[in-house]
Amino acid sequence: MPAHAPKPHAPRPRPAKQRTRAVLLGAAAASLASFTLAGLGQAASAASPARAVHDAPATAGVRDRAAEALAGTGLDDPYKKDIAMRLVSSAENSSLDWRAQFTYIEDIGDGRGYTGGIIGFCSGTGDMLDLVELYTKQKPGNPLAKYLPALRKVNGSDSHAGLGKPFEDAWHKAAGDKAFQDAQESERDRVYFDPAVRQAEQDGLRALGQFAYYDAIVMHGPGNGKDSFGGIRKAALAKAKPPAQGGDEKTYLGAFLDARKVAMKHEEAHSDTSRVDTEQRVFLDNGNLDLEPPLKWKVYGDSYEIKR
Repeated sequence: MPAHAPKPHAPRPRPAKQRTRAVLLGAAAASLASFTLAGLGQAASAASPARAVHDAPATAGVRDRAAEALAGTGLDDPYKKDIAMRLVSSAENSSLDWRAQFTYIEDIGDGRGYTGGIIGFCSGTGDMLDLVELYTKQKPGNPLAKYLPALRKVNGSDSHAGLGKPFEDAWHKAAGDKAFQDAQESERDRVYFDPAVRQAEQDGLRALGQFAYYDAIVMHGPGNGKDSFGGIRKAALAKAKPPAQGGDEKTYLGAFLDARKVAMKHEEAHSDTSRVDTEQRVFLDNGNLDLEPPLKWKVYGDSYEIKR
């Protein structure tokens, strides 16, 4: 794997709702159908004629965990981690079915080339290259392996040179391969999820705080730049102490969300701060520091619900 750290300085703008990830092809579409048959991805009745309320129970394999066993658990609990994935997907994909996004790939016009997969790996920022290198190490001769030279050349730019439609088709084909799905989850955890949860635990934060860190690192990238995750946390620490330093958890999380909004507004692509205002802030104001369902929130004006 390359020694560089993906996205060490540049924030990661995400598309507005109008640029939702709607590409559900090949095996991912079949996967979505199977999940539907299993009772997943069922939408609740509309909250109003204009706004649908989306509700989905937990992903298969974790959905039957007893609710009372969740109290006090962090995002390293499989059920809570699945909740975190669905929360992020509501903002990133306008869907709670995060597993349907393995096949997603497009250029959202943010200057980072292609964005793809369950966490938005980018061809211009290094993490897509890392992903395909890992996949190729684990499964040589895969559909994406031949694009590694092109991915190395376009890294650091928004160029599609050597990629284009054939690369997109290869990505969709690879998305049906369990090895590629596993590689996406592995890189998501290595670069984003695990560092965010580890730092939150060190700061004495419970599940909501762990999720706030994770969502921030997904959007803004790791690193210590002003608008990266490290810079946002630094700004929050200047205003309040986390529990590990004797501070009040709710007060500190409020300062972190305030700092996050400042960073978001530094880029036009982040101007809609609803994933903070009508999602995370709602949970915080309700005192749901353990991120326990039922959960109701809005992103880009759409309503979502996790009942259990």
